[in-house]
Parts: sequence; structure tokens; C-alpha cells
Amino acid sequence: MNAPNQQSPSAATEADGPPEIDEGRYLYCLVRANEGPSVGESLESTGVDDEPVSVVVENGIGAVLHSCDGLYDSSDIAQIRRWLVRHQLVVDRAGEAFGTPIPFQFDTIIRGDDEAVRTWLDEESETLERALSELAGHWEYRVEVVETDPIDDNELLDRDDRLQELRDRIDDAGEGTAHLLETQFDRRLSELRAARRESLSDDVRERLTAEAREVHALERSPTASLSTELGDEADSDTDQNGGETLCRLTLLAHEDNEGAIGAILEEVASTDGLEVRFTGPWPPYTFAPELGDGESTGSSQS
Repeated sequence: MNAPNQQSPSAATEADGPPEIDEGRYLYCLVRANEGPSVGESLESTGVDDEPVSVVVENGIGAVLHSCDGLYDSSDIAQIRRWLVRHQLVVDRAGEAFGTPIPFQFDTIIRGDDEAVRTWLDEESETLERALSELAGHWEYRVEVVETDPIDDNELLDRDDRLQELRDRIDDAGEGTAHLLETQFDRRLSELRAARRESLSDDVRERLTAEAREVHALERSPTASLSTELGDEADSDTDQNGGETLCRLTLLAHEDNEGAIGAILEEVASTDGLEVRFTGPWPPYTFAPELGDGESTGSSQS
């Protein structure tokens, strides 16, 4: 899907810094909207850097945007985070006003004025209509399952014949052999913990798949990104309270199934030693189609 008058950020940045833009439109998301004076007013929001947000509509598809003349670039992490939060707030409000949006990633900019945006919407109307139809009424949900009371070594030992054998051999071995056997013992413990974690995660994922259209596994240690703004506050496999993250999942589900998903997660949370964190509904950042041809002035589509 091609967006008009876009420029590769990498080529421009390497040569002369961020590309210059005489006139552009910063894109937040696409929504279903009908032309009318109340369309922009329904958002009641200012965007990145407090810019006034408007909605440009063509063929019943609206682009939520603001006018701009350059990329948003800063070495100030706090400033970048403020921009990200404001970007997300606009997308959230667009979702509340118009239904499920197709969100763009931060700093996605089209060269040109509102008419250039209308031209693009018209040229890509068939593809955009299909994407909006497929996502209608669907939202993204994030799930994290944390083991707050991890199973101890003795319990694993009681369950596993191989561990018991290694323990007995360690007790009877000399110093050198005992060291090798202890390494095998620790490796076996790690394997059992990993297998148990995978089993628990697979069970949760399988149960959620029955109610969600898509379920994707995320890294157990999230990296800093826009997804951090979606409620992912952990920064390691070990929870701040000493527990271990067993799995992190992102779901695409219809809003009518939110209650059923919550009921499943309540059952999981009722298991001793497990805690569930459930956030959403969010705009479908993870599940939105890629828009553009890979040569946007800003970041690629989320």
C-alpha cells in the first residue's frame, strides 16, 4: 500500500540529518468517518506538541492527523515519552469516537496538504476498506502471567526420577565427579522449570484461542517501545515482587468476547502461586496491517 510523497528516513538522515518537509501531515490513525463539521470536533483532543487534530475524510475513510513541517526528533527521552503518550491518547480517543482505528506508528508523516491525503485515501480505498472491515469491533488485549510463588527445588526433586538419581550419585561421588554431577543436576532443574513454564503458557494460550481471533506470544522481557505504553511495565523475566513472568501474550479479540476472556483469566489467577495482569482494550497496534511502501518519512507502520 503506497502513501504519497514519502521519503526514506534512513537515506536522508545519514546524509543531511532529518529530511526537510515544507508541508506535511502527521498521521495518527485511520477510521470510518462521514464528512461533516462535527467529525473533527468529536475528538476534542490536541496531538503531539499540542497541535490541533483534524480528520480528513474521503470515501467514508478518515485520516486523523495534524499539520506539520518536520519530524519529531529529540535526544530528550522524557520529551519522546510525552510525544508517545500524546500520540496514543489521540488514537484512543479516535477509537472511542469512531470505532476500531488502524493506528500508525509514532512519527509517520505524509508530504503534502489535506488534498494529498485525500488522494491517497482514494487510491487505496479498496485496501483500506477491507482492513477496517476486518478489524471492526476488534481490539488488542495484553496478558501477562506471573508466578509469584515459584515451585521450589525439593518439589521438582520429588517429581523427577532423573533428579533423584543425580542427587544420590552426588552424595556418593568424589569431589571432581560431584562437581560434574552438580552441573547436570542444575541443568536438569532448569529444563524442568522451562518445561513447566511452557506447559502452563501453552495451556493459557490454548484456552484464550477459543475466544480470541489471534493470540501471539511476546518476549517475556519487553523492550522499550510503543508497546510499553500498552501497559507493559516489566523490564525483566523477574517481576519486581520477586515472581517470574511465565508468559506475555497479545490478543486480537472482538469486544463482545472481552467478558469470556476475563473469565478464563480469572480461572488462571485462581491457581495458587499465579498472578494475571490483563490490560485493554487497546487499538490493535500489533495486528494492524502495514501501510506504506517501506519509505515513510517517519517510522514504519506499527
